[in-house]
Amino acid sequence: MPLGTVLVVEDDQPIRRGIADALTFAGYRVLEAADGAAGLSAAIGAEIDLVLLDVLMPKKDGFAVLEELRRARPSLPVIMLTARGAEEDRVRGLRTGADDYVIKPFSVKELLARVEAVLRRSAERPQGVSSITIAGRTIDFERREVRLPDGGRADLSERETAILRYLAANPGRAIARSELLARVWGLDPRGIETRTVDMHIARLRERLGDDRASPRIILTVRSKGYMLAMENRPDARNADEE
Repeated sequence: MPLGTVLVVEDDQPIRRGIADALTFAGYRVLEAADGAAGLSAAIGAEIDLVLLDVLMPKKDGFAVLEELRRARPSLPVIMLTARGAEEDRVRGLRTGADDYVIKPFSVKELLARVEAVLRRSAERPQGVSSITIAGRTIDFERREVRLPDGGRADLSERETAILRYLAANPGRAIARSELLARVWGLDPRGIETRTVDMHIARLRERLGDDRASPRIILTVRSKGYMLAMENRPDARNADEE
């Protein structure tokens, strides 16, 4: 499974291909866009985890793309790429909502390290939703607790809250164990054999009062991963444990 999906928005074709090849070799799925307009469309419409966004591009420059993207997808991580080294440009990008800023020329190792760091931080960033209600349970992310249908409450650990927040931030999509390890634990899942994710999911189901034999809240999608069920979501399916 890929570590995540990265959109590279860069009008210089050799640079774009070089970045894409490095990310692919490192284990990421890569989408590409050659101008700002195409990049904005892809960033809003596709399932991606991070955007690498050039500043000087035709049709829309990186700052314009970032401003519109922040309105449409405020929690999507963005790293700006630019040959500009002026402090005011870096400050503008960060104030507009960029998560990081990389000045060309940069090394592949530096870029990959920044991608990993931003993805790791994004799993812990507030997603703009303080609570959700599902199957009669109210999950309060700020208080780190669950209010149960019978009036009882169950406390959640920081890690359990992060797992639920990440599942809730990706509605309708089964999240692989490897993705949870990368995005919630901040680990490189390649070569790791662990039941840590399954153990945390089992404990979460206990906290939520979710029936492990026939779960209604945290669903297991065979050969894919875990997904948070939502009412009236046609593609949410129960499946046996893998």
